[in-house]
Amino acid sequence: MLVYPSGIDVSSSALRLLSAKLRQHRQELGTRWRRLSPGRQALLTLAHLRNGHPYAQLAAGFGIGTTTAYRYVTEAVELLATLAPTLEEAARTASMKAFVLLDGTLLPIDRIAADRPFYSGKHKKHGMNVQVLADPSGRLLWASPALPGAVHDVRAARDHGIVRTLTDAGIKCWADKGYRGAGGTVRVPYWGRWETLSRGQKAVNRSHAKIRALVEQAAATLKSWRILRKLRCSTTRVTTLVRAILTLHLASSD
Repeated sequence: MLVYPSGIDVSSSALRLLSAKLRQHRQELGTRWRRLSPGRQALLTLAHLRNGHPYAQLAAGFGIGTTTAYRYVTEAVELLATLAPTLEEAARTASMKAFVLLDGTLLPIDRIAADRPFYSGKHKKHGMNVQVLADPSGRLLWASPALPGAVHDVRAARDHGIVRTLTDAGIKCWADKGYRGAGGTVRVPYWGRWETLSRGQKAVNRSHAKIRALVEQAAATLKSWRILRKLRCSTTRVTTLVRAILTLHLASSD
């Protein structure tokens, strides 16, 4: 296999954070020696998450075995996932904002047509449903655990406790029509065909659409990490990947 130098468009603060956590983790385990230093293991993990390179290619580039590459990446991802903020912590951050934006995004997965629980009728493809919270500027604040793609957005928001948490904290939330009936502090557009809405209702819906359009930036932030654009891992690992990427994003944003 040919090997060539390449770059990763990731903030150096993310590399420093992961390197420090890996170094601390090795000290706690009492590890004496490994094929890669904490910094190189962190770089390996970032290359996998950001560029989506398979383990065989990464192993060749870093001069290690494929199994070792998988083990190093898995260890780092699980470590990062434990550092991701909880919904309650995100709500405390959101309480300092005027409001938050809520939306669901589908992370495509490699599944066959028989896997109906993972098929999203809205997107016409198989995937995992992830709910995202963003601030008024569209910056990502929090991402939920992943649910099968067939789960509707409003049900996912309730199952994760998003509606209850935001309502208890008195945080106003703007969402699309997929959250109709959510209640609490969640605000959705007027329902109905455009021609049947009154002039005032149309004006409200236009204003609502302009406000919540920025939440697309938060979803795009997640998918800028190419590993999430086409997941080929077990669906049980998706939540860990999302939480790890959320940690890296927040570290890069500080």
